[in-house]
Amino acid sequence: MSTPSPLAQKAGVRPSVARAGRIGLGLLMAHFSFSLLAAESDWVKLVRTPDGGIQPQAAVDREGVVHLIYFKGDAARGDIFYVRQEPGQEQFSKPIPVNSQRGSAMAMGTIRGAQLALGKNGRVHVSWDGLGKGAQKVTVDGKETAPFLYSRLNDAGTAFEPERNLLTYAAGLDGGGSVAADPQGNVYAFWHASRPGNTNGEAGRAVFVARSTDDGKTFAPEMLATDQPTGACGCCGMKAFADGDGNVFALYRAASEKVNRDETLLVSRDRGASFAIAYSHPWKVASCPMSSAFLAWSKAGILVAAETHSRVFFVRIDPKTGKISEPVSPSNKGKHPVAIANAKGEILLAWTEGTGWNKGGNVAWQLFDQEGKEISQKFRGDGVAPWSLVTAFAKPDGTFVLIH
Repeated sequence: MSTPSPLAQKAGVRPSVARAGRIGLGLLMAHFSFSLLAAESDWVKLVRTPDGGIQPQAAVDREGVVHLIYFKGDAARGDIFYVRQEPGQEQFSKPIPVNSQRGSAMAMGTIRGAQLALGKNGRVHVSWDGLGKGAQKVTVDGKETAPFLYSRLNDAGTAFEPERNLLTYAAGLDGGGSVAADPQGNVYAFWHASRPGNTNGEAGRAVFVARSTDDGKTFAPEMLATDQPTGACGCCGMKAFADGDGNVFALYRAASEKVNRDETLLVSRDRGASFAIAYSHPWKVASCPMSSAFLAWSKAGILVAAETHSRVFFVRIDPKTGKISEPVSPSNKGKHPVAIANAKGEILLAWTEGTGWNKGGNVAWQLFDQEGKEISQKFRGDGVAPWSLVTAFAKPDGTFVLIH
């Protein structure tokens, strides 16, 4: 066995491997002991979402600034706030409101909340389904419908611009959309909705993308991300990510034939002009699991985290070759995973346990090396609020901050 890293030594390396095989009906899971004492995990610091908020979403820019958004207010008509944490600091800044239409965001279902991306010069971009009761409806084909809303931090970094609706024809929002941005000023807003004329329910839904080439100043009308008839699981969330090499990723749950709810990864190598299915993780289930998805960069490839068979997992995709690693999954049931890597490539997989419809639970996590081998036992922390989930980021010293 190779010499473990300082993080692995601190966390307590064990010889067993947390690499599950292809997860399907014959799912193979490794079973590991579970520590009930969060304090034992010296390399993971638990932090509460600022200001009593829920549904935190974090990202770190090239200067080491942590950017965070969260939801606050009534679950059916709440608001989004933004804070930042400068390098070397432990406290977040004073909150800045994101949405100018008060109550335009919704937290119900956990997966319908806002998402953020960092783009050119570290600009913050935020998108959310305008399902909150305070949102102004838009008209599509003569019918009122919820908008898909987008805002960005102004040039001075002091306030968010008034939100704009990006939805022009792909109506029927339900589960959450996402936003991605790259250092060149390209911004991509994704959501899933019914194809025009859909009469086949979830099996007739699809993923749409609206693109901007001017750092979010303007967007082209949405287009189908893929014409493959995958469907889209109505009450599930999705996640998008863009790197600096022209690659764009979109992760969502399909719903073909209304029972094939495969977690599906789309990849574009031409800055969102076209997409192909790069990965599909099967799950045959008749009901919607109301799951979220997660994408992040790591030195070992793009980290892809999701839920299948009521368990969380992650894989790594090489953006140059498209090669996908074997799935890695803890044995316990879980939801809403995030997978974040530090500068050495070590990976924190975090998730919630016991959460459900208007029901809180616990946060749990485990550490892995860049090959997917476990370098710690699993840990559990105290409560996750109803409708909430977790986010995380890595610090320069290789430790992780887990926000819940």
